[in-house]
Amino acid sequence: MPNLGTTEIIIIALVILVLFGSKKLPDAARSFGRSLRIFKAETKGLRDDDVTSSAAPAAAAPTAPAAAPVAPLPIEGRPAATPGTSVNGSAPVDAERR
Repeated sequence: MPNLGTTEIIIIALVILVLFGSKKLPDAARSFGRSLRIFKAETKGLRDDDVTSSAAPAAAAPTAPAAAPVAPLPIEGRPAATPGTSVNGSAPVDAERR
C-alpha cells in the first residue's frame, strides 16, 4: 500500500468537506471523538477484566441459575394471545408459508 502524500490528504479532505458540508463537520468530528473515547474505555475495561480474572481464578463469582421464561399477563377484558393468532388485527402468518 503506497504512502499518502500531502496532495492526497488534501484531496481526501476536500471530498469529505464537499460530502458532509462545513456545518456538519464539527458535529461529525465531535461524535467520532466521543465514539473513540468510549471504545478506548471499553477496551481498557476488558483488559482490566482479563487481568483480574487471570489473577484470581478461584475467586470467580458463582452465576445465578437462569430464570424460566414468563408468559405475558393478559389485559383485563381481553383473552391471552395464543400462537398463530393475530395480535394487532392483521391476519396470522402460517409457519408453512414462511
